[in-house]
Amino acid sequence: MSTQDFYQNINNIYSPLQSFALGLTKNMDDARDLFQETVFKALKNKDKFNLGTNFKAWIMTLMRNTFINEYRRKKRHNVTSAPSDSFYFEASKDNTSIRNLGTSNLEMEELNKMMNTIDIKLSTPFKMYFAGLSYQEISDQLEVPLGTIKSRIFFARKELKKLALIAGLR
Repeated sequence: MSTQDFYQNINNIYSPLQSFALGLTKNMDDARDLFQETVFKALKNKDKFNLGTNFKAWIMTLMRNTFINEYRRKKRHNVTSAPSDSFYFEASKDNTSIRNLGTSNLEMEELNKMMNTIDIKLSTPFKMYFAGLSYQEISDQLEVPLGTIKSRIFFARKELKKLALIAGLR
């Protein structure tokens, strides 16, 4: 297929291709970028297009794969979207700032006191969950069914929220 025919095929499916790009990105600027990137890749790889196959399906597959690859790349590099829709790399956590832990330590101390006031059947799984164990690990260690563990943690949270409101914590 000549380059002229290739451009003609792209022009014939311009509107559906733009709509597909907008459907994937949900943003007009990103849709335009995706469209341009797809057309660039299509031109770059036009020798890989087999004559007699569906051109529209080929280029839409190329667009979808480009979108997915870009999404994965952004996710892998921790790119976040700012309100202005421009992208910034998330700063790595450095230890240059010092955080005052006094207030959070007091809140944690108060939370521990509240945990000691609720039923031990509720507080034990909650403390284990809070320490980072999964529901399944807690269930295995306490030899209690998984559903029971989930409900006990739920009721512990509910009870702690009620006590926190009474105590004036968040």
